[in-house]
Amino acid sequence: MEITSVGIVGAGQMGNGIAHVFALAGFDVLMTDITQEALDKALALIGRNMDRQVARGKVSAEDKAAALGRIRTTLKLTDLGQTDLVIEAATERETVKQAIFEDLLPHLKPTTILTSNTSSISITRLASRTNRPEKFMGFHFMNPVPVMQLVELIRGIATDEPTYRAMLGVVERLGKTAASAEDFPAFIVNRILMPMINEAVYTLYEGVGNVKSIDSSMKLGANHPMGPLELADFIGLDTCLAIMNVLHEGLADTKYRPCPLLTKYVEAGWLGRKTGRGFYDYRGEVPVPTR
Repeated sequence: MEITSVGIVGAGQMGNGIAHVFALAGFDVLMTDITQEALDKALALIGRNMDRQVARGKVSAEDKAAALGRIRTTLKLTDLGQTDLVIEAATERETVKQAIFEDLLPHLKPTTILTSNTSSISITRLASRTNRPEKFMGFHFMNPVPVMQLVELIRGIATDEPTYRAMLGVVERLGKTAASAEDFPAFIVNRILMPMINEAVYTLYEGVGNVKSIDSSMKLGANHPMGPLELADFIGLDTCLAIMNVLHEGLADTKYRPCPLLTKYVEAGWLGRKTGRGFYDYRGEVPVPTR
């Protein structure tokens, strides 16, 4: 099952990072989004991120130019149908993902492997809405994709062995490390990480500490490179809330109940770095805690 071309649905934070690493690894990449502005912004960001790699000596200028030449964009989702592998990297809402798959399915080659970069949603359930559950997998990259080494591979109940082996080979070609996870809510990384972030928000909500003291405590006391509230802003508070809701609903355990303060920030549109405000206000020269 040779994979040479990749279609990526979504040019946001995850989609452009995935395009970046696939292009550098020699794959032909076709990326789609709903606006040309989003695609142009993604290409510009990929270029800047590759410039940093060149400056640090991790990538040659020639490799950068060749990689950028392998990335094409389109506003037509159906154009992705002739690629060997499709990676859905849209927003973390199941209805959105299902609608994408329904629109895409009639245009796919019989051999195309279909994957989702979902960080929490059931792969078995997503696969069951397609015509190829045996060729469907969870393909979960960590953010930022060019930097983070891990890729979670999640098989649905119907995923066949050739598909799994093919995706292992892709991860190896990318120079990353695969971790196989069972198809349970939030898989491995977010099953552990998101409750920690949610507990940090509860700690803030209950007045145990303010934003600065909570983040400083975890950085200096647990040697975390980034505090949990700072990390939540980086991930996106809407994404954190969506994953906590999946955990709470999927496992029916009150320990996964999203903190009301997290819900309030999302309702206010304070989603973190991408909106300029979250647990920190990023609109000035230096981020300032909002509580």
